[in-house]
Amino acid sequence: MFGKLLLLFVGLPLIELALLIKLGQLWGLWPTIGLVVLTGIVGASLARIQGFLVYTRIQNELAGGRVPAEELIDGLLILVGGVVLLTPGILTDLFGFAMLFHPSRFYFKRWLRKRFDTMAQKGETQLFIRM
Repeated sequence: MFGKLLLLFVGLPLIELALLIKLGQLWGLWPTIGLVVLTGIVGASLARIQGFLVYTRIQNELAGGRVPAEELIDGLLILVGGVVLLTPGILTDLFGFAMLFHPSRFYFKRWLRKRFDTMAQKGETQLFIRM
């Protein structure tokens, strides 16, 4: 587990930094900074819009007397996507945008739902997503 966390919190930022440096060499400093700022702004706006839509669906499900399980998973993925988009980097931006777009979010949601089902069948109560 420690190795996976080390890879996530040290390895991924180093890869992101190398990609940004390479992009800066190709495009120049200001276009690269502009890209980072633009993806942050667009990502935050998209997360806000998607979050509001999911919030509305959650309210509708609750008003209809149904448990909004799918909508809650969507909300979790949108939150993660929005947070990841606020971190500068190319790979994290791609991952974050994938979480915010409904068609690609479907695959993450399916994986997460299977993970929750497996945890429920095993009686696991702690939510640690194993990599």
